[in-house]
Amino acid sequence: MTTTSTTTTTTTAAPATTTGTGVGTSEVPPTFRRQLPSSTTTAAPAAPAAACRVFPADNAWNADISRAPVNARSAAWVASIGVGADVHPDVGSVYGIPYVEVPATQPRVPVSFDYADESDPGPYPIPPNAPVEGGSDRHVLVLDRQSCRLWELFDASTADGGRSWHAGSGATWDLHSDVLRPDGWTSADAAGLPILPGLIRYDEVTSGHIDHALRFTAQRTQRGYIHPATHFASSIVDPNVPPMGARFRLKAGYDCSAFHREAQVVCTALQRYGMFLADNGSNWFITGAPDRRWDDAALDDLKRIPGSAFEAVDSGPVRTGS
Repeated sequence: MTTTSTTTTTTTAAPATTTGTGVGTSEVPPTFRRQLPSSTTTAAPAAPAAACRVFPADNAWNADISRAPVNARSAAWVASIGVGADVHPDVGSVYGIPYVEVPATQPRVPVSFDYADESDPGPYPIPPNAPVEGGSDRHVLVLDRQSCRLWELFDASTADGGRSWHAGSGATWDLHSDVLRPDGWTSADAAGLPILPGLIRYDEVTSGHIDHALRFTAQRTQRGYIHPATHFASSIVDPNVPPMGARFRLKAGYDCSAFHREAQVVCTALQRYGMFLADNGSNWFITGAPDRRWDDAALDDLKRIPGSAFEAVDSGPVRTGS
């Protein structure tokens, strides 16, 4: 189902009452930390190799927005999420959204979907032991570096040892391409965005730099989206509530020099590349991939950053096509 999006100015609000993520609407979804089962708390795979860059250099995920103009609704959007609320790094030695790497020869298995009309059909190359995110979102992320392709599922489960899977929704991404999902379509994330490109990954941090935007969540989101997002998950039409795909950056003047090195690397990425609002969830939760090598105490420095240290940048019109 391909839809045509339009840009619409909205004015009033009626909060949604259902909870969830992926394709559902939610004003205040349940708060939880994404914890891996003990069997999957091993070192995460290395970041994708240079031969398989996560999207082209000119892709929005890789754009330097440190000098982008501030959005006219920046103050309102920050206030909506929480001026006094602090960042929460949803990443660590056992917390985060895991992913698995597979070879191009990985056998593909059938996948069925609750929202098949907005999902890319299977089969998907999911190994039987693929890690499933803890909590209610149950994301499964599969990366094939050889084909430079990404497969992602929301609310994934298998009842037959991995011979087949069922999910709420799913999407596959050609990492050589800038093509977006059709307007109005979800993905494995509520905003219709890919998840893996926005994760804080251990090998990037230890290399001393993250060269892409990050991903975060907010409890209240607008019934609208800004490209590269293609989907909303709310009935709130108040323009002072941020839409999916809104891009925020850490203000240039915010000083992270007293933080541990790991947290400083994340700070620099937030100032240069910012972060996309990707899902309904706890306010200012920034997501990463779990890795047993993380120094959780070092990452905790990020909890000292208040919402007031962020500003939204002007990255395009708010669209309401469904």
